[in-house]
Amino acid sequence: MLIAYQDIKDRSVYWFLFPIVASTAGYLYFTETFFELFWRMTVVNLGIIVLILVVLQTYTKFKLKTSLQEVFGLGDALLFMSLCVAFPIAPFIIFFVFSLLFSLVLHFVLQHKMKQLSVPLAGYMSLFFIAIYLLDWTGLLLNIYNTY
Repeated sequence: MLIAYQDIKDRSVYWFLFPIVASTAGYLYFTETFFELFWRMTVVNLGIIVLILVVLQTYTKFKLKTSLQEVFGLGDALLFMSLCVAFPIAPFIIFFVFSLLFSLVLHFVLQHKMKQLSVPLAGYMSLFFIAIYLLDWTGLLLNIYNTY
């Protein structure tokens, strides 16, 4: 919640919140799987995020003719990295994509109320993942750690 609040309000987030997210989300997933599987999934998820960031870097450099820092915040990248330890590969990709879509829709709905033009991506994605965990804990999602 702090990431969402800070990012939406100020477009900046305390750096130490991201290791806390990674530790707690990683612990929740780690307790649901095997040690070796946890690390293999984490490495693949990290590879996916690195690939996304490389594509984003290339797009901003050649198509937008600007730097990545102008269009994408460090907090967004840190949240992406923090979530690498949270889920197996398939749920990670599904939740990641839907969190981006959720962020897009939420930004379009709320943009007239925002004082700043930038998108608080980490904040909106945090809200989405809070909802995912709440749905899991209440039993409305069967198991967010299923790989099939």
